[in-house]
Formats: sequence, structure tokens, C-alpha cells
Amino acid sequence: MLDQGTAPPATEPTVPKTSPLSALTRRKPVERLVAEGGQGEGGSLRRSLSMWQLTMISIGATLGTGIFVVLGDAVPKAGPAVTVAFVIAGLTALFSALSYAELAGSIPVAGSSYSYAYATMGELVAWVCGWCLVLEYGVSVAAVAVGWGEYLNELLDGTIGVTIPDVLSSAPGEGGIINLPGLIVVLLAMLFLLGGARESAVVNTVMVFVKIAALVLFCAIGFMGFKSGNYADFMPLGMAGVSAAGASLFFSYIGFDAASTAGEEAKDPKRDLPRAIMLSLLIVTVLYVLVAAVAVGAWNWKDFEGSEASLAAIMNDVSGQAFWGTLLAAGAVISIASVVLTVLYGQTRVLFAMSRDGLVPKVFGKVSGKTGTPRVNTVIVSLFCGVLASVIPLGKLVDATSIGTLFAFALVNIAVIVLRRTRPTMDRTFRVPLGWTFPILGFLFCVYNMFSLDSITWVVFGCWMAAGLVFYFLYGMRRSRLATDVVATDAEK
Repeated sequence: MLDQGTAPPATEPTVPKTSPLSALTRRKPVERLVAEGGQGEGGSLRRSLSMWQLTMISIGATLGTGIFVVLGDAVPKAGPAVTVAFVIAGLTALFSALSYAELAGSIPVAGSSYSYAYATMGELVAWVCGWCLVLEYGVSVAAVAVGWGEYLNELLDGTIGVTIPDVLSSAPGEGGIINLPGLIVVLLAMLFLLGGARESAVVNTVMVFVKIAALVLFCAIGFMGFKSGNYADFMPLGMAGVSAAGASLFFSYIGFDAASTAGEEAKDPKRDLPRAIMLSLLIVTVLYVLVAAVAVGAWNWKDFEGSEASLAAIMNDVSGQAFWGTLLAAGAVISIASVVLTVLYGQTRVLFAMSRDGLVPKVFGKVSGKTGTPRVNTVIVSLFCGVLASVIPLGKLVDATSIGTLFAFALVNIAVIVLRRTRPTMDRTFRVPLGWTFPILGFLFCVYNMFSLDSITWVVFGCWMAAGLVFYFLYGMRRSRLATDVVATDAEK
């Protein structure tokens, strides 16, 4: 028994005994999310990005892969109706983009849909959403990097007459040992990001202008070889083929939400984030449909099978000169590199927000006082994505990314409805029109596209989510800041 004047021995605080349901559904107040914006371990993120730079980040993360790489996988599924598949994927993205715009203007923080879910649906749903974002951003970086190597070989062949041998440019199982170009482009993006957000944004803006110019050039030359007969068998595999292509092509639209991950580095996030999201999606969709229409008109849809550098090949065929294909390949190398740069940026900022909430280790939330960036986070994520890019084939990465993205977008549409019910008078710089109509349509489109993916993708997704839940219950649930803050409050009492 302790003497009356003796203090009890110090013990390590434990999470208070609460019902499992209350722990899983605890929400982080919007005001707290916003107040903590930019704060990290040892420093703070810097607000340096304008609306124009946010738009370029969104375009940079979106425009490129779907046209330069994934088109070769989508056309054999949909035929000339790939243009319809792009429209379906674009509509799915549009409804979700409207929801993103409303939430980004209301909760301008780095965590994107993870933070929106935390404020509306509770910690467990937020964790699931954040885990999907890790799949969306991290794996898509690897997928884009794989495609980058295809165009790099096209460029090298057209300029100096050599290519990187398959053993060093293909994943195991596809005739190679390692995809070295995929690893290299991720490491190059890492170096730019370590320099600072503003500096990376400037580099990305230059890359975006290059990629738009490359696609406009393709349309101009490709149109000269346009044959209406290529559209005769418009939907050879029926609507099922179009749906399957649309689900895969949704991968091409995942970047528009990258702007929302910059919420804590934007100069005026409440005003600029919604504008950047909507403007970037409009530009990207118009270019995607236009380029796809010209490509299918210039080439028979059956010729796309197995081609991951199809646009360059089309330009060579139409012009009869290798110069134009080489020029496009040069534009594609720069374009796809910008996707790697901006999507890698988004991944680090999502993990930064999750670390600040205690759901992932603190190392992801450390900020360099010199550059105002999460440097250790950037290095860890880059190495992880680089390894994925070097050993896993493109197709496996694309579908896994799509299903994770669709799931996260579905949750964002629900979050809009929940926040309108729980905080109806909250200040919103943008509102989705027609009440709940568009968020509901966005949710349904996401679910429709998810079920258009094959069973293997669902198995991979299920395994990924199971691993995430194990990590949450063993680590995140107990170390959550919402849980530890309660412990500290109780201790003070």
C-alpha cells in the first residue's frame, strides 16, 4: 500500500477503455484539420503555390499515361468505341471532381479524401480511404514509370539507333530482370521534390506545356492519315468491352485530385483548389477524347494490341518519316516524367497528413526546415515506388491503381452528402449543383466501374485492404492522435 504522500509510480498512458465502435467512428473536427494545416515534425510546409501552379500540378498528374501508354491496352477491349470509354471514365471523374472541389474548398488540407473522410465518416473509414490512396498514388507512380521506359527506348532508337535491352528494361516474367528506366525516372522525380514544392511546380509547369504541345502535334499529323473505315466496326466486343476499357482508362484520370493534396501549400486554397480541379479535368478530358479519336481513325483498332508506344508508331506510319515519331517520343518522355513527379508529390502529402494524425509512423511527418518539405517521407516513398516499377508489369499495376482510386472517389461522394447533413451552415467556396444528385451519380459510376474490373484485380484489392486493416488495428488505432489526446486530457484531470 502506498503512503498517503507518495505519488503513484509513473505508468505509460494507455488508450482509455471505450467501446470499439466509438473508437472506429471518432471524427476529427474540420476546424482542427484546418488549424493543423502545414504543421509537421520539426517544421511546417510553405504556402507558395498559386492557382495556376495547382492547375498545372493537376494536369501534370493526369495528362499523359492514359494516352501515351494505356491506350494500347484499352483499344483492343473497346475497339473504335474507346472514345466512348474515355467519355464514361471522364463522367465518372467529373462527378467525383465536383465533390472533390466542394470538399477542397471547405477542408483545404494535405490529406485529400483521407482527411475528408476523417471529418465526416470517422477514423476507420478515413484509414481505409487513406490506404486506398496509398494504392492509388504509390502504385500509379510505378505504373507510369514502367510506361516511361517504352517511350525512352523509342526516343533512343530514333536518335542514336540503340535501345535498352529487354533484360534491363522489362519486369521479371516479361523477358527481363529489372526495369531500370522505371527506377531511374522515379529517382529523378525524387530529386526534384527534395528541392522544394515551389521549385518542383516550376519544373512541372514546363513539362505540362511540352506534353500539350506533343499531343496537339500528334492530332495535326495523325489527322492526315484519318480513315473513316476504321470506325466501321465501332463496338466489336459490345458494351462489355467498352465498360472494361472504361474501367482501365479511369487510371488516366486519377491525377486531378493531386491538386487537393497541395491544400497546405496553396496560397489561397479555399478559392484556388476548386478552380484548379475543375479546370484541369476539363482540359484533360478534351485532349483525351480528341487524341483517341484521331488515333483510332489513323490506325485499325486491331493494330493497337501489345503496343505501349502506339502514338509514336502512328505518327511514323502516317508521315512516312521516323522524325515525327521520335519527336513525339521525346515529348512523351518529358510528359510521363511529369506524371511521376506530381503523383509522387501527392503520395508524400497524403502520408504526411496520416502521420500527423498518428496513423502511420512519425517519420512520414518530419519536415525539413531548409526546404519546407517532408524529405525523409519523399525518399522512402520514392524507393518503394521505384522498386515496384522495376519488377512488376504495367498491366497488373494499372488495374490495381484503378480499383483503389474508384473506391476512394466513391467515399468522397459520400463525404459530401454527410458533411452537408452534419454541417449545413459551413462556409463553402464551391457547392456541387443539384443537391445530392451528382454525388449519388458519382458514387454509382465508381461502383459500376469497379465491378467492370476482373476478378484477379478484386483479389489483389481484397488482400491489400486486409493488410491495411491489420496494420490499423495493430498500430494506427492505438497511436491515433485522437486517442492519445484523450489519454492526455484524462491524465491532466
